[in-house]
Amino acid sequence: MGGDGNNSTSGGSTLAATYPVNTLMELKLAPTGTTIRGLIYTTDEISNSIVLKKSLVHTTLSSEITVINAGSVMESKALDVSKKDIGEESARELAGVSNLDELKVPLPSVSRKALEEREKRAIRLAEESFSHINQKASPEGQKIFDKLLKACNEVVWKGESILVLKEIRVDPPYTADNCSLIINNGANSGGLDEHSLERVKKIVKSAATTQS
Repeated sequence: MGGDGNNSTSGGSTLAATYPVNTLMELKLAPTGTTIRGLIYTTDEISNSIVLKKSLVHTTLSSEITVINAGSVMESKALDVSKKDIGEESARELAGVSNLDELKVPLPSVSRKALEEREKRAIRLAEESFSHINQKASPEGQKIFDKLLKACNEVVWKGESILVLKEIRVDPPYTADNCSLIINNGANSGGLDEHSLERVKKIVKSAATTQS
């Protein structure tokens, strides 16, 4: 098949249709007319790119990856063993497979919704991680916060103070003596007792000891 010199697709075809994944192809590239062979690894419509994979033999490297701008493809040709475009042994070596039938195995289906959910989760986790960093706090205070977060899970910054489970506050300079119950209307908000406070103090003291 030949390219049009712009995106090497014809009739408005997508790159994925013109360069099917797991297809051995030979591409002639502008402006020098260089010819390159390899296995179509993937394509990207946004960057108009083709990723070509070429397995290497007699080397410590397993394969060579080449990213090609589809617009530079002057000519493209699928290499077919049955048509003697390439020898079977050469095809296996180029693709890095022991049997060419491996290239015919259907690719697993990918759920767009699942990918979007994973992306949202990654963004949410990143935002949570950023919220755990307090630029105004001392390095010691940040270390105490990280230690409490691992132990108690629900830990947030309020100014330069650390709030644990919304009921215990650790103020600068973040020692055990700076830990106290948050009192609302004469009572601690969640019924945390002195035992809970002592536990937080021990964590703070342990973190401070580790730092020193």
